[in-house]
Amino acid sequence: MEIKKQRLLLLDGIRGFAIVNMVLFHFLYDFFIIYQKDPKWYGKPLVGFWQQMICWTFIFISGMTWRFGKKKIKRGLLLNFWGLVITAITWLAMPQQTVWFGILNFLGCACLLAIPMEKVLKRIPAVFGIAGAVFGFFLFQNISIGYLGLGESVWISLPQWLYDIKVLTILGLPFPGFYSSDYFPVFPWIFVFLMGYYALLLLQKKPKLHECFYTPVPLLTKIGQKSLLIYLLHQPLCMVICAGVNRIMG
Repeated sequence: MEIKKQRLLLLDGIRGFAIVNMVLFHFLYDFFIIYQKDPKWYGKPLVGFWQQMICWTFIFISGMTWRFGKKKIKRGLLLNFWGLVITAITWLAMPQQTVWFGILNFLGCACLLAIPMEKVLKRIPAVFGIAGAVFGFFLFQNISIGYLGLGESVWISLPQWLYDIKVLTILGLPFPGFYSSDYFPVFPWIFVFLMGYYALLLLQKKPKLHECFYTPVPLLTKIGQKSLLIYLLHQPLCMVICAGVNRIMG
């Protein structure tokens, strides 16, 4: 059964919830870390879980909604363009917090990579696709520190020379000394994108459940539909507010 070419408003609402959380997270990050109000804040377990929840939500939903895009190449290039703009601005304004290959660049690349992959992806049953994507994520989750494996179990140690090729940083093989305040390489995050892709295929097989996704969430659906604009504008606004609060607090 083909999915109706109708916007899934509930997904917009979930994305809106994620964008609200992201704005709040970045405000607190600016306040506690950049303004040094609590340098240990970012290392707290609940803060790390909160950040991961936000990231997983954005990437997962992007995978779910990818099939609805009419101009996939244009969207992929646009996301990469804005990702590079974010890199340039952070490099100029806050060099110590420069974003190299952040979430926008990842989403742009995932959007483009899925185009040639689709012929193969759609041949894989959704259940096996999700299972494979989950396995792939956990297998590649430590690629940035030199190995493939599940948990702390090292299955394959990757050669150091791979990490000396700077362009491979995009894939998840960061060169020595690399730092980014928002780093989302192709691996392992492409697997979260694929989880979303296959989740939609599962959803379309359950018509009653699928119909629920046409239901909007008050306010959050509207916010979710403006997520890119909010993402681009929220950080400067957060910095202005933080500067004002910091000045008031002395």
